[in-house]
Amino acid sequence: MHAKVIGLVAHTGKSGVGDLINSIVKEFDRFSISILLEKETAAIAGKKSDHSIAQLGAAVDLMVVVGGDGTILHVVGQLGDVVKPIFGINVGSLGFLTCANSSGYREAVEGIAKDRINFSQRTLLEVRVKIGAKQTGKMTALNDAVLSRGELSRLVLLRTRVNGEALTEFNADGLIIATPTGSTAYSLSAGGPILDPESGVLVITPICPHVLTNRSIIVAETSLIEIEVSDPEYPVFLTLDGRPPIRVKRGSTITIRRAKKTLPLAALPDVSFFNVVRQKLKWSGSNV
Repeated sequence: MHAKVIGLVAHTGKSGVGDLINSIVKEFDRFSISILLEKETAAIAGKKSDHSIAQLGAAVDLMVVVGGDGTILHVVGQLGDVVKPIFGINVGSLGFLTCANSSGYREAVEGIAKDRINFSQRTLLEVRVKIGAKQTGKMTALNDAVLSRGELSRLVLLRTRVNGEALTEFNADGLIIATPTGSTAYSLSAGGPILDPESGVLVITPICPHVLTNRSIIVAETSLIEIEVSDPEYPVFLTLDGRPPIRVKRGSTITIRRAKKTLPLAALPDVSFFNVVRQKLKWSGSNV
């Protein structure tokens, strides 16, 4: 994929990001590649732009996101139906979604300019909330959809079906439906497995279940997952990729399936998922 127009979005709260953005823009100029900046990113770099993230996504061939994994999740949430390839440059330590550190921005720009990057097609979730005959519009998540009890120290009841067949009623602090990409996030912290990003599955992980035999279950990514909020008294909240929570009323059903589109997530040739896992989880092997 040869990108003719690059969109640049940054986490503006990170120290030194303004200078880094200017350096990245100069490096792209060296290769005569056009750059469009998101408005807040432009402001912190002393430049002008009126582009929102969604407008940027509609106009460019590749999004370069400077920040961390959370910044990429934020961008994906703002893009809506216009899913564009993303190349992540981390400000800090290497994340699971970013593929280059800020100190290596020249190598990153050269890789993009000379088309020396690989893409992993990442599954996206399509999520809707239904109550009676009404349902919300389509919502998208890259990592996970989380149903939780909010601030109350109280278990919630979540009746779960897969492809129309009853799975169980989880009595737990909550439930995580994660993509392979999201398997290394909240689901992993709750005891879920690590999944290869292109494994073609989803994982359902309960959060602190009351029944100790309730454990993560892996299902095909073609599955339709339905979760009914069955607790009669206490509220349940739906959170997608850490975005602001949505209060879900009793009797609502949350439907979760694989979205039709995937996210092309970029990586440099020498960066692999398993290499990142070894670094992040400090797996060095056994001396025995």
